[in-house]
Amino acid sequence: MALVIGQTARRVAEAEALDYVFGYTAANDISARDLQYGDKQWVRGKSLDTFCPLGPALVSADAIPDPQALGIRTTVNDAVMQDSHTGEMIFSVAHLIAYCSQAFTLEPGDIILTGTPHGVGKFCNPPRFLADGDRIVVEIEGIGRLANTCRAV
Repeated sequence: MALVIGQTARRVAEAEALDYVFGYTAANDISARDLQYGDKQWVRGKSLDTFCPLGPALVSADAIPDPQALGIRTTVNDAVMQDSHTGEMIFSVAHLIAYCSQAFTLEPGDIILTGTPHGVGKFCNPPRFLADGDRIVVEIEGIGRLANTCRAV
């Protein structure tokens, strides 16, 4: 899940953090594990062209009264890889906003990705990596369904 900041946020208290959210959308946090582990850091492995698709809709914050009460599911070629709930997040949306705003100013339009549920292919037994033609669907209750096809370049 991704959230979009709606107003400038600096040193925000967790109790007020959700007031700074404009809306929510689905995100697919793609990783090129070969680059990520080969480089020994994450920048290139998470930043290639077409990585981090968002959408297909931006749902206003007032339509999501509790961002920690949403089902979230990811499938690859119709096989369930992740089936979880935003209430299982290690850090809540409010905590993420408060935490980030202590270190840097969040501006309207800034996007924060909230993390990935259990079921990442790298940690499956055996590991499962995306291949050319794989169809990935991220679906979040109340937000929508983001579908993408993996293409090798």
